[in-house]
Amino acid sequence: MSYVQPPEFVTKMIDAGQAKVAMGTRDTLVRSFMAGAILGLSAAFAVSVTVQTGQPLAGAVLFPVGFCLLYLMGFDLLTGVFTLVPLALIDKRPGVTALGVLRNWSLVFAGNFAGALTVAILMAIVFTYCFSVPANDVGVKIGHIGESRTLGYSAHGVAGMVTLLVRGILCNWMVSTGVVASMMSTSVTGKVIGMWMPIMVFFYMGFEHSIVNMFLFPSGLMLGGRFSIVDYLVWNEVPTIVGNAIGGLAFVGLSLYTSFASAREGRTALNSTATSAKVIEFG
Repeated sequence: MSYVQPPEFVTKMIDAGQAKVAMGTRDTLVRSFMAGAILGLSAAFAVSVTVQTGQPLAGAVLFPVGFCLLYLMGFDLLTGVFTLVPLALIDKRPGVTALGVLRNWSLVFAGNFAGALTVAILMAIVFTYCFSVPANDVGVKIGHIGESRTLGYSAHGVAGMVTLLVRGILCNWMVSTGVVASMMSTSVTGKVIGMWMPIMVFFYMGFEHSIVNMFLFPSGLMLGGRFSIVDYLVWNEVPTIVGNAIGGLAFVGLSLYTSFASAREGRTALNSTATSAKVIEFG
């Protein structure tokens, strides 16, 4: 499977974060737009499979196809840059600033939302024959998802908000593990297998992914879901984004960086000391 050792793929993570900060506005927007669009299509596909088979596990098993495709093509999700980009700042890479990190996050958010919203509109047209008939079974299901994952949380008040936040954290723990898994192999097969497993876990467990929700909830509003834009923003999207940022950076980015980047630096220092000792010995 051409496995890459942790110290090596952690270096790749930091390199990727630096490259994303340095990327131009146009390229960042195009890549993030396509990522949001592909993930939206993948979510529509997974919901369709679930409705038609009656088996949520079938939808979860097949959902990662979109995630794998978008990362193999080099596109960017907000959940991924939450994890990778800050590492370049922590590592003090040249040209990486806190403002640059925020700029990248903002551009990727805008691109992801535009892409997911575009697919939401297109799929709503498909589900309703251009809004000429009531939504089909898949469209009705998407509308109910929007209701249960906004009003369902608000019905529990503070406890619902905490639960939403935790689901966002757990989601990007898994999703960012998938992002990192794409760097664990130099073969396409290895990358796909590595990405598939954690993405399947997050989808089946019903964790909250901010980009998937950028497709599901606007779709739900267009397809008759009985919740509002304010419900969507307050009782899902904003807390989910916060949870995704915490989960990806704390449980994936920082844990790997602390363990393996520091170990790499320690070995470098040790090798440097050993080299100096030899120079003194034989000088």
